Amino acid sequence: MAKSADVQRKWALVGAEARLKEVQAEIAEIYEVFPELRSGNRPAAPLAPSTRTRHFSPKGKAAISDGMRKYWARRKAAAAKAAKAGAKS
Repeated sequence: MAKSADVQRKWALVGAEARLKEVQAEIAEIYEVFPELRSGNRPAAPLAPSTRTRHFSPKGKAAISDGMRKYWARRKAAAAKAAKAGAKS
């Protein structure tokens, strides 16, 4: 069994070497198109937009709370109806 693992590793190594050559060729092509990447003096990346948190008024919070309460009541009623229908079968 060790012999099989050695052969498998040998073929994996051959494949890895081939892939490494492909990657190096891709890198060379990228540097040809974008030579500024090689020198390291490229412009700074734009800053990410700041994340803002929402602030709701007490009235808005109450509206959301009421809406969610109604939503969960409808779900609970539908689940109870489904359970009741399943129990009759």
